[in-house]
Amino acid sequence: MSLANPKLLIIEDEPSQVELLRYNFSRQGFDVRVATDGEEGVQQAHEDPPDLILLDWMLPSLPGIEVCRQLRRGKETRQIPIIMLTARSEERDKIRGLDVGADDYLTKPYSIKELIARARAALRRPTASVTENLLTVATVTVDLEKHMVQCNGQLVETSPTEFRLLVAMMQSPERVFSRNQLLDIVWGMTADVDTRTVDVHIGRLRRALKGAEGQTIIRTVRGFGYAIGPK
Repeated sequence: MSLANPKLLIIEDEPSQVELLRYNFSRQGFDVRVATDGEEGVQQAHEDPPDLILLDWMLPSLPGIEVCRQLRRGKETRQIPIIMLTARSEERDKIRGLDVGADDYLTKPYSIKELIARARAALRRPTASVTENLLTVATVTVDLEKHMVQCNGQLVETSPTEFRLLVAMMQSPERVFSRNQLLDIVWGMTADVDTRTVDVHIGRLRRALKGAEGQTIIRTVRGFGYAIGPK
């Protein structure tokens, strides 16, 4: 990927939105491609994987939420940053979009300057190494198919909830998650649990994932939440 001329795929069916995005991102040096329905977007992303995807929620043929889900399943597309664009402003819709793998979410009408800034931030964000369903950050490896976790080559026992929590964080290394974000992603908005539950599970994961020198890849960001990866 070249940060100077990153490849951008816009999956959007409204002509006015397409032209607004194409014009502004082209001026910023992006190599812009466009798909006007969900199926075409999935096909283009697989045939010529872009560096970033702007994805509308409401699309013909295949809704954006399903496009995102399919792209996250694909070997060539699972690590591409995806920013969802939508007129749906309710919090449960935002959580649903993030839960299927979107990296960010912006509600229409949005500031084009803010969108470009978020796009550049998404391109700079590090990603985990993924090879044949293996998700790796530092000395920790997760087998997404077998639901197995290893640290320094040793098998680590985790509960189903701890496994989901670890995967959610490892999919976005160095991203700082608030307790509420983790609660929504892993337990769901309707779960009758509080943020202390997140702390308890994080503590268990920390103890399980200690390295040879007693260090762990999970770190606390004071006043906000948790992140995975080096400081």
